[in-house]
Amino acid sequence: MLVIGGGASGSAAAFHLAQAGHQVTLLEKEAKGTIKPCGGGMSAAVQEWFPFDLQPVVDEVIKKVEFTWCLQDQVVAELPGSAPFWIVRREKLDAYLANHAVNAGAEILSPFTVVKVKKQKSCWQVTSQEGEELEGRAIVVADGSSSPWAQAFDLGPKNLHKASTTSVRIKGEGLLTKNTARFEFGLVHHGFAWAFPIAGGVNVGVGTFIGKNSADTHDILKKLLPNLGFDSSAGKRQHASLNVWNGHYPLHGEGIVAVGDAASLCDPFLAEGLRPALLSGCEAATNLDRWLRRETSDLQGYSQAIRARWGNSMSWGRRIAQVFYRFPKVGYQLGIKRPTAPQRIAEILSGRMGYGDIANRVIKRLLFNR
Repeated sequence: MLVIGGGASGSAAAFHLAQAGHQVTLLEKEAKGTIKPCGGGMSAAVQEWFPFDLQPVVDEVIKKVEFTWCLQDQVVAELPGSAPFWIVRREKLDAYLANHAVNAGAEILSPFTVVKVKKQKSCWQVTSQEGEELEGRAIVVADGSSSPWAQAFDLGPKNLHKASTTSVRIKGEGLLTKNTARFEFGLVHHGFAWAFPIAGGVNVGVGTFIGKNSADTHDILKKLLPNLGFDSSAGKRQHASLNVWNGHYPLHGEGIVAVGDAASLCDPFLAEGLRPALLSGCEAATNLDRWLRRETSDLQGYSQAIRARWGNSMSWGRRIAQVFYRFPKVGYQLGIKRPTAPQRIAEILSGRMGYGDIANRVIKRLLFNR
């Protein structure tokens, strides 16, 4: 059993497969400790998918969310106490999950850059940059948005919808209130900016979600960072491209599945990527375990589970995003400032509600009141 990519989704899959008694090799191309351009926010509800405590890698528990338009017109929402929002450092979370996978019996090869993947009769074969070859009965494709393998084997959407992000990790708390996340909608054309507190610092980001990246991130950060209590040039910029959800497509083939960003599961409205990464890693392991034990004849159950547990909500999230980001000022007035709206977004972030629960009302409100 081969897992290409040692990030959150790949490590989650490797842990559950190893725990189920399968021989697992986790292939990771990056060196340990590499800082990843990710806000690091995820619902605390993900804890239910793991038999070990995730709290050791939680930097901050978010209890309140602040929304602003052009750094003003603030709206505040309290998160449900029973399901808060967690902030983690991706490098810590990924390493933590990978270590649990190793403790469960998995093997890690790092650095290991996969340059070739092919089907060989009843098994899969991968080849590294150095020419090393490995074989396995099945493969989990978990090497992120830049993965070449998902499209090569017809896993996920035919046409990728890319979101462009710039992340900045800054030392110090600035003016950000403890246990509070910030979303800024007015400064970014077709997107938003965010600020999440971490231990000893803040993760700040800018993302655009419709069309080509037209955001001047330098000018946006020049305005945003001082408002957060930091110098306008603070922190190191990291740029990334995310594959956001773009329709219902099979995520499985014969002995192969795609998970996380490689499967284009990122939330098209709020850019949440960690929850679907962990969900897909766990679901992939469950269905692969059944397939490897010949309890099922194919891996269709994996695609069906992700559609039911994530994709159906994201189809509504995509429609909301298309309207909201085209008419952002109207969206902020009707979608954020409405008395019940912030609490609904808070419940979506905490995993207690899906976009389908609010979509029809929100879309009609945005379209007919603009």
